[in-house]
Amino acid sequence: MEIEGKVVVVTGAGAGIGTALAEVAASRNARIVIVADKNGENATKVAERINGISHEVDVSDENQIQKMVAKIEHDHGPIDLFCSNAGFVTSAGLEDTNERIQKMWEVHVMAHIYAARAVLPQMIANGGGYLLNTASAAGLLTQIGSLSYSITKSAAVSLAEWISITHFHQGIRVSVLCPQAVRTDILANSPDNKTNDDPEWEEGGVASSDGIIEPKDVAEVCMEAIREERFMILPHDQVQGYTEFKAKNPEKWLSGMRKFQDRLFFDEPLPGDLMQHFSQP
Repeated sequence: MEIEGKVVVVTGAGAGIGTALAEVAASRNARIVIVADKNGENATKVAERINGISHEVDVSDENQIQKMVAKIEHDHGPIDLFCSNAGFVTSAGLEDTNERIQKMWEVHVMAHIYAARAVLPQMIANGGGYLLNTASAAGLLTQIGSLSYSITKSAAVSLAEWISITHFHQGIRVSVLCPQAVRTDILANSPDNKTNDDPEWEEGGVASSDGIIEPKDVAEVCMEAIREERFMILPHDQVQGYTEFKAKNPEKWLSGMRKFQDRLFFDEPLPGDLMQHFSQP
């Protein structure tokens, strides 16, 4: 799908990857870009900068998503591309509270469901449309240090697969974004207030050897994937190799990740190439 002339909605667009997606969509001559974020002030600043429209919305509230979509369709016509992008991080394992795990589930999984429910009827009636769902490399691998982030991002990938399979014949196309470390403020904005140099919070558990990329670069990769109608978006090329190794060698993968975790928490030297963990005794 080409972005030019399209109506594009981006949630979590007040910062980070969401802002970059909105900016790149505008630069590619989208007809209108709706900048949606829980922080209305941030959304307004981004919208003003790209001549878009801001909308304050809590993506974990289905009623708010439904109302936003209805207003956009009434004011601007059918939505062509919905980028369900909002997210946050926490640091905890089995000791985490049910309330915190549930909130992560609502933002990382239910928000994608709410978005699909809201936009698919009109998209299908118009012969098609596009969903871009932000997940994480953690959804393909795991997130060392966070139970809830790992399981919800994995569920987000599975959901995107299901929608792609189930609604493809109705003209619905889906891409799922699975980056590792991206230079955003997601850590600073997390309830645990983690910092960018905390090794627990290396996206996908494997970012230390693979580098941190810029939001704009991620957004550009996403737009190319949408143009090609490609399902899996991996801004870090290394993730492809990790997922293939994991599928073929699950026991070695688990062993390697345990070693990687030990080195993170006990300050042991890290190999420059993560794959070295899986061949070491």
